[in-house]
Amino acid sequence: MAQETRPRRKRQPPSRRRQFPVVTIAFYGPDDKTPTKIAVGIIDKEGEEPIALQRWAGPNVASDPQIQAEIKAFIQEHKAKSVVMTEGVIGCPHEEGIDYPLGEDCPFCPFWEGKQ
Repeated sequence: MAQETRPRRKRQPPSRRRQFPVVTIAFYGPDDKTPTKIAVGIIDKEGEEPIALQRWAGPNVASDPQIQAEIKAFIQEHKAKSVVMTEGVIGCPHEEGIDYPLGEDCPFCPFWEGKQ
C-alpha cells in the first residue's frame, strides 16, 4: 500500500520583534577600545523612554565580577525578555551638560573629538 505524502511545513524563523521589557546595554569609554562605563536601561514599551536606568563605572567595568552580578540582578529585577547591546564602546563616558558644557566636545576624551 502506497503511503500518502503530505507537504512538509516550512519551519518559521523566530519572530524578529522584540519582547518587552527590553534591556539596553551600552558601553562608553575614553576611546573605542576601553570600556569604563556601562549604562543599562529598561524599556517597558516600544517607543517609550526607559523606566529604569543604572550606570556602572570603573577601570575594569566590563570584567568586574561584582559589577556583572549587579547588572544581572538589575536585569532580573525588571524581568527583561529581550536584550539590545552595543557591539563595543560607542562614546565618551562623560555626560554633556553635566561633565562639560552643552554643544562642546568632551575635554577629557580627545579620541571622541568631533565624533559625537
